[in-house]
Amino acid sequence: MRKDLALLLAGSFIQAFGICNIHAQSTVTEGGVLGMTLLLHHFLNISPALSSLVLNSACYLYGIHRLGRPFLVRSALSSCAYALFYSFLEPFSPLFPGILSSPLLCSLLGALFIGTGAGLCVLAGGATSGDDALAMGICDRLHCDIRYVYLCTDAFVLILSLTYIPLSDFAYSLLTVLLSGQIIGIIQKLDIKRRKEKST
Repeated sequence: MRKDLALLLAGSFIQAFGICNIHAQSTVTEGGVLGMTLLLHHFLNISPALSSLVLNSACYLYGIHRLGRPFLVRSALSSCAYALFYSFLEPFSPLFPGILSSPLLCSLLGALFIGTGAGLCVLAGGATSGDDALAMGICDRLHCDIRYVYLCTDAFVLILSLTYIPLSDFAYSLLTVLLSGQIIGIIQKLDIKRRKEKST
């Protein structure tokens, strides 16, 4: 449990750092719940505060149904840690203003932070957002590679977002989604391989 706690805290901090200093400061966005809340706000004028609460709750309910109560506890912990880390980092952001003029660099670094942070939380059996809970639940149900689940759910939201964001921003956002999902999958596969080697 102590190792899981360390992974959850590290993953939450890394994600908060990436969102606070890159995605919140640039035109490169994310897919999943975040992208859907922006879509609903644009077309229906529904506050992201309300829509994120509803969408994340629905994803967590699906996740706990598939993954059990320990998942909910760890997800609540990682979500609270993420919020605390973000509130701590926010007054100091952006820490690297020089990179904000390069959407490609923001896309690559954003993917690295989000993919690594989410990957660590997934290893610990938790999720900082509904996106991760939904992906873990679907992966558990279908026994498929989590990278492709992230790709499908995020790409779906990004394609819908084409109705109101410029194509250039979409391309960079799609790149960060593709890369972050791959990083999460790689981290998960490395852990599976380590566990197999340990058991033999």
